Amino acid sequence: MTVKTQVQQAIASAQSVQASLTQFSLETENQQAKQLFEQLAQQQKNITTQLEGRYQQILEEEPQFNQS
Repeated sequence: MTVKTQVQQAIASAQSVQASLTQFSLETENQQAKQLFEQLAQQQKNITTQLEGRYQQILEEEPQFNQS
C-alpha cells in the first residue's frame, strides 16, 4: 500500500469521525454533551484539514503518485 493510499484512507477515516461527532451533537438533548461533541467535531475538522494538506504536499513532492 502506497503512502498516497494510506493518507487517503486516513482522510476518509477522519471525515467519518467528524461526521459521527456532528451527528452525536445533533441527536443529544444534553447541552453539555452537545457542546462537547461540537468542540470535538471542530477539532476533528482541523485534523482532517491538516491531513488534506499533507496529501497535497505528497502529490507535489512525489509526482509518481499523481499517476492513478
